[in-house]
Amino acid sequence: MNLRDRFPPVLAGIVIGISMLLTFVVAGRGIGVSGTMTRLVATVQHWFLPELTEKSAYFGPYFANGAVPLNDYLSYLMVGLLAGAFAGSFFSGDFRFEVQRGPRISRNGRLLLALVGGVIAGFAARLARGCTSGQGLVGGAELSVGSWAFLICIFIGGFGTAWFVRKQWI
Repeated sequence: MNLRDRFPPVLAGIVIGISMLLTFVVAGRGIGVSGTMTRLVATVQHWFLPELTEKSAYFGPYFANGAVPLNDYLSYLMVGLLAGAFAGSFFSGDFRFEVQRGPRISRNGRLLLALVGGVIAGFAARLARGCTSGQGLVGGAELSVGSWAFLICIFIGGFGTAWFVRKQWI
């Protein structure tokens, strides 16, 4: 697909802003998906170890008063994101199973780097009490100083890390 065929970034920003505003109005809080992963892990752990999960200081509150952790707007948001991404790639003709990588890294090496990066990002999202979208978009929109510091660090970290892995892509 040609770069000119992609969705216009300014329009995408406007749509994200409107979506974020609507989530504040409808749900009373902003967009963020790391909470869905926490709810999913709590649910899976509960299937195998229900008593331990309900007594856990971290996962226990998700089950208070018989609550179902996945019955939350974030879970529906995640399903919508995945369905929309699939539909968009399928109908644009871009859908395919592949591992994108540079010429100097193997398929398994690329998958290993992706796994390590995902684990670090997931741990950091829970440590920071929010993912990039939650911290950057929601916190940035609320003019949170911590969220703006987070965004600056994300860009510095991304540029700094890119220097170390750049040879994998060229």
